[in-house]
Amino acid sequence: MLPLYDPTALDLKKYLFFTGKGGVGKTSAACATAVTLADLGSKVLLISTDPASNLQDVFETKLDNKGVLIKDVPNLIVLNLDPIEAAQEYKESVVGPYKGKLPESVIKNMEEQLSGACTVEIAAFNEFSNFLTNKELEVKYDYIIFDTAPTGHTLRMLQLPSAWSNFINKNEHGASCLGQLAGLEDKKDMYKNAVNTLADARLTTLVLVARPEYSPLIEADKTSLELRELGIDNQLLIINGIFEGDVSSCDISSSLLAKQTKALENIPKGIGNLPIYKIPLRDYNVTGIESIRRMLTSKAALSNEEVAEMKGYHKLSELVAYLADNNKKVIFTMGKGGVGKTTLAASIALGLVKKGKKVHLTTTDPANHLSLLATSMDGYTLSSINPEEALEKYKEEILSKAKKTMSEEDLAYIEEDLRSPCTQEIAIFHVFASIVDKCDEEVVVIDTAPTGHTLLLLDATENYHKEIERVQGIMPESVIKLLPRLRNAEETEVVIITLPEATPVFEAKRLEEDLTRAGIYTNWWIINSSFSIVNTENKLLQAKAKSEKVWINKVYDIARGNIVLLPWFSADITSEALTKFLE
Repeated sequence: MLPLYDPTALDLKKYLFFTGKGGVGKTSAACATAVTLADLGSKVLLISTDPASNLQDVFETKLDNKGVLIKDVPNLIVLNLDPIEAAQEYKESVVGPYKGKLPESVIKNMEEQLSGACTVEIAAFNEFSNFLTNKELEVKYDYIIFDTAPTGHTLRMLQLPSAWSNFINKNEHGASCLGQLAGLEDKKDMYKNAVNTLADARLTTLVLVARPEYSPLIEADKTSLELRELGIDNQLLIINGIFEGDVSSCDISSSLLAKQTKALENIPKGIGNLPIYKIPLRDYNVTGIESIRRMLTSKAALSNEEVAEMKGYHKLSELVAYLADNNKKVIFTMGKGGVGKTTLAASIALGLVKKGKKVHLTTTDPANHLSLLATSMDGYTLSSINPEEALEKYKEEILSKAKKTMSEEDLAYIEEDLRSPCTQEIAIFHVFASIVDKCDEEVVVIDTAPTGHTLLLLDATENYHKEIERVQGIMPESVIKLLPRLRNAEETEVVIITLPEATPVFEAKRLEEDLTRAGIYTNWWIINSSFSIVNTENKLLQAKAKSEKVWINKVYDIARGNIVLLPWFSADITSEALTKFLE
């Protein structure tokens, strides 16, 4: 049995970084750690640079970027930094000097390259660095806690000479989402000191947070390995949300326990060797000081908080009927990893076939679960895209062109740039485009949607290349044709998928805003894996179901009532399981 996470019993260092996939509870764990240490008399500074931060909700306090003393916790100061705003300032500092000197299309391309997640990460790191290297703060506080951590991609990029050069101005590979760091040149030494502090086990502890589920554990393992390769070895792992309730009177609770146990028995070896602690599943939203304090104790009382009734929801079959009746030709399911995109794309495809449509389903599911489905069904075809193979092919194409003209330093920059999440999206989008291009007579359902940033990056790159004709053949004809189709609301539908919890809802909202920025509007949201509509006798799960309603109602308002609510299922993906979603 895993030991309970108790920060007072661990040798935690002055700088604590919490990291993990969205929705695993890293902000809650960081807050609970901060309050626990502050309650024992330590001076604590808690800093959020997470763009999806809900720190204000958690503390029920209006926060700023200067630091706010938390009422009832006299030793705790909380800061909420906005890396998106910082990224805007950074973008202007880089692009501003070129305005009026370069064509407008070039400026547009440069701005889009500096509008992605990687630039936000760099801006967030810039904010981290101010606090990691501030000697006054080092003396003033016993602990400085960050509720997010830089990625390996950001840290490697900072160490490349070409990233600090004038590279963005001569970018020829058309994939970059991270421009030069010249706008931050005067802070280069500070960054170097910040990276050294991160890698110093005497000063820094990295706290990985995951759920007892397959996908978050794989993600945590990747992050752990990536950061260990950069010398950040002082790591520990928190498994948040372990079910410990009574399973004797309820099939749902016994299924949940079995599923979690299986995931933990197959924990990846890399994180399996770290010190591992648990936080049990809680039956309440972690908002307010008392909830934060209770999170790390095993004696949390069940919540008696009254929650408003759900405002309403639709069934998946009603969404399928809408898609069929409106003759949608390209359907994407979109959401952060682990929310059920692949399963729901398959369910929608199955529903459309039953409506008499010819459907081609294409998926990036790495486990290829959908190959288990019957492929002989009339009107249904399936293809699978291997994201790793698509990325490797795309990288080879880009690098073979770049090697003809570029120096070793610039090539190193491109190789790192090609490891960014946006590059993988672009590579997959190229393959999707070629599939959609061949399916004019069928409805195409795809389990991953491009982000607005990717679309704008492709769009801006196309305009840029049209004008100056520096790159030939990078943009296939199928990609050029698909971009306007995606913006045609009569033809295309992007369905947003989320979970009934705070962070997944905030993240999904940001995805929607990003699509809107690219001219793609969404109508429908699906809330997956809800305990609020399952029949459970377990008191813990009943209370959790109650706590979900605030997030279901929030999504109802965002989507103007166009929401589908699906129950938590324990079953693996099979044809029979997909049919259940449509009942």
